[in-house]
Amino acid sequence: MADIAHQAVSRGASRKRAANGQSLPLLSAAPIGQWRALADRAIEANGYYQPDWELAVDASARGRTGAKVLGAFSDAGRLIGLLPVMPMRRVYRIPLPALVGAEPYGTLCTPLLDRDAAEDAAAKLLGQARSAGAHALILRTMSLEGPAMAAIRAALASDGLHPRLLSGYQRAALDATRDADELLRDALGAKKLKELRRQRNRLAEHGAVRFDVARTPRAVAAALETFLALEAGGWKGKRGTALGQHAGDAAFIRRATSAMAEIGRCEIVTLHAGGTPVAGGIVLRHQDRAFFFKIGIDERFAKWSPGTQLTLDLTRHLCADPAISSADSTAAPGHPMIDPIWRARFAIGDVLIPLRRRDPLVPAIHAALTVNNLAYDAARAAIRLIRTRHSKSG
Repeated sequence: MADIAHQAVSRGASRKRAANGQSLPLLSAAPIGQWRALADRAIEANGYYQPDWELAVDASARGRTGAKVLGAFSDAGRLIGLLPVMPMRRVYRIPLPALVGAEPYGTLCTPLLDRDAAEDAAAKLLGQARSAGAHALILRTMSLEGPAMAAIRAALASDGLHPRLLSGYQRAALDATRDADELLRDALGAKKLKELRRQRNRLAEHGAVRFDVARTPRAVAAALETFLALEAGGWKGKRGTALGQHAGDAAFIRRATSAMAEIGRCEIVTLHAGGTPVAGGIVLRHQDRAFFFKIGIDERFAKWSPGTQLTLDLTRHLCADPAISSADSTAAPGHPMIDPIWRARFAIGDVLIPLRRRDPLVPAIHAALTVNNLAYDAARAAIRLIRTRHSKSG
């Protein structure tokens, strides 16, 4: 694979520019007013590619700074498509001439496409990537069955091209148009709900159980600090992956939640037992969809399922809001807590988009990604095995 990569990137300056991302503008230079307007008109919601979120990621989040941008404009100069990208070399350490959708901390990389010109926007984004010297565009955690993917497929078909699915799965989502109590009864059943009520009553022995929603910038800023403390006090803190443990990540989340709260697109939910916060979560909004970004719990209360209790209250909160029709859990497939509660499903996957017909480099890019994914899966399995043995020995 290394030989293929070396030969590929030595075949001309255009490919080298694509591998390094040098010929594209920086994401930080994108016209923010037009970007906000495009987000409002997008054919498919993606809370994580809204400018106030993604620019905060790009400014300081670990491993996610310095992204480039693909931008599509109408003949009248209106922004109709936008996708933050990074070179394949940086994302996968594979020096092949491809661009990769920039991961915005939330696991969703669906590009923003104008609902009135989605196919044209998709075609122009692909054309810009091609002009920059890329031979493929890789969209990770892409919405597979929504209108944005349909527009991309149509734009590719007009050039005799087709996307290649690298991986796919179904993740939990909430149908917020339903009555919450009916939805929870259908999802969990009477016996499980009874057990959760018993646990909630036990939790109430530590003080009245209260579900709070912070919406204003000041309230969100205060609730965020509570969330960061909860997250750092749990297993993420032990592994060193909590947001507040790294200066760049902490700066990103403080900036992003504050800016999103200013425009009514961020809420932080907290479950209290008396004066003690026992669980918290960050929720973004975009159009009629909510995005459950992260959850943190006080593990001293783990036997009373504070994360589940918070999710039950969040479910009722979102179902009662007429502005929200669905919510994306942004959780890993088969998540043991949220999958049984949010029973709707959202098709997500990694997609390889060829940019030229009969391009001999595309199979090489595909093969390199396949090998990379196999190595990644093997490494994760090894880590899980080590952690399991460590927990048993401890």
